[in-house]
Amino acid sequence: MSRLSLLILILILPMNAVLAQAPDVIYTNARIWTGDPAQPWAEALAVAEGVLLDVGPAARVEALRQEQTRVVDLGGRFVAPGFIDNHAHFLSGGFQLASVDLRDADTPEEFARRLGAFAASVPEGRWITGGDWDHERWGGALPRREWIDSLTAAHPVFVSRLDGHMALANSKALALAGLTRETPDPDGGAIVRDSETGELTGVLKDEAMSLVGRVMPDPSEEELDEALARATAHALSLGVTQVHDVGSLGGWIDLETYRRAQAEGRLGLRIYAFVPLATWPRLDAYVRENGLGDDWLRWGGLKGFVDGSLGSTTAWFYEPYTDAPETTGLIITDTTALRRDILQADAHGLHLAIHAIGDRANDWLLDTFAEATAQNGPRDRRARIEHAQHLAPTAVARFARQGVIPSMQPYHAIDDGRWAEKRIGPERIQTTYAFRALLDAEAPLTFGSDWTVAPISPLEGIYAAVTRRTLDGANPDGWVPQEKITVEEALRAYTAANAFAGFQEERLGTLEAGKWADFVVLSGNLFEIDPVEIKAVRVLRTVVGGQEQYTLEF
Repeated sequence: MSRLSLLILILILPMNAVLAQAPDVIYTNARIWTGDPAQPWAEALAVAEGVLLDVGPAARVEALRQEQTRVVDLGGRFVAPGFIDNHAHFLSGGFQLASVDLRDADTPEEFARRLGAFAASVPEGRWITGGDWDHERWGGALPRREWIDSLTAAHPVFVSRLDGHMALANSKALALAGLTRETPDPDGGAIVRDSETGELTGVLKDEAMSLVGRVMPDPSEEELDEALARATAHALSLGVTQVHDVGSLGGWIDLETYRRAQAEGRLGLRIYAFVPLATWPRLDAYVRENGLGDDWLRWGGLKGFVDGSLGSTTAWFYEPYTDAPETTGLIITDTTALRRDILQADAHGLHLAIHAIGDRANDWLLDTFAEATAQNGPRDRRARIEHAQHLAPTAVARFARQGVIPSMQPYHAIDDGRWAEKRIGPERIQTTYAFRALLDAEAPLTFGSDWTVAPISPLEGIYAAVTRRTLDGANPDGWVPQEKITVEEALRAYTAANAFAGFQEERLGTLEAGKWADFVVLSGNLFEIDPVEIKAVRVLRTVVGGQEQYTLEF
């Protein structure tokens, strides 16, 4: 029997008929948090053809066992629905796993040393990308090409800050791109120049990064497939069973890579792939020709940008930055064009997920979503604001009132919390990463990682949301502690809420009969351990569609 046939059978037959099916495997002796409010806890679950046949008491589920059924004793371990990541740059993650790692470089010297060592390990002439550096680690001074030119002369280098909103190019990369001190700043971007000489420092912000990006070679299909394999293995090891991929290589290349993997049976987890908002006419035609995909690979969503990031001082605020009073941030996309694309894409029934970080960016986007509803009529839109990090106090209630999904990434709170107050001051941080306030307002909060900006580990994200303890150890009781949430709320934001955010709540997000058998087995019960220990919990098994895609012996 096919998976589709079994799903149809489960939907149309009563439970006693469903239970007559022979399970392929039964997982028992477990502490299962189902995510189903009607039955939040269970002891066992049965799987057939990748679908959950039953979830409930061990005696009832084990009674389904037949001769061919495999039984797995989980030894009392904690089980939860598979984690869904609401926002990842998935192929970028795969490439970064094989590139230079600058995330924890704490000094300019270490930054340069790592780049030099990596350059010496790869063939001459190969572009060096990735990096994910954080200049706040060494005091806030932006890196300069002079730091690395002598160590990387044989390679063009273009390494990004961890938020993806600025990057450092060495002199070779700047020359290939034809950039000089006379090159003007592009709309929506900034070329950083030496304050005394006017020469390029090598740092490019937001849209200025495309000036180098346009001369970089596209990866081959083989390189893309390898990056996907690396990213998939890494994500599965951390309990991720689906990613909402917001693009790494323009979105369409990413989608083609996923479709190729699915056709060849290499898609080890589920993917909801977004493409750029400006390409909405192409997506509209694509959906009319190909539908929306299936439960393994789905499309139909559009990703756009209003502003930049806090760390790059390019998030769009009403008031100037405290530590950069000359700016209120950047508008990445011309708002006239952005508004037009949002309204037209919405009119064609496409799913919108738009990046907004600063308070003014979020208000502008909420206003535009309200205009889309007024102009195009009521519909189950599930429009999303990606990040929704820094909100004006009046914005919180609007998410629930307008039905807009705050698509947030909790790890950013414990990372940015080390230095955010110096950027925007003590008043604006009070509605920063406002998890508690959004939930209390009954907004449909969802969680993810923004990998590679942050680790793709959902357990680290849950830890961040529950404790809000910043990475520097300076806030043991939590940074802006009134915005902490509970373990159950964080789990729901990584499971059922994300299924809803992807229009898949009928098939994913909770452990109930009739849904896909996507779940994780963990080394600790998240409800019983001290929340500060959550980040040390290990993923022991990751099951996607009934298949054990990752197993750690225990």
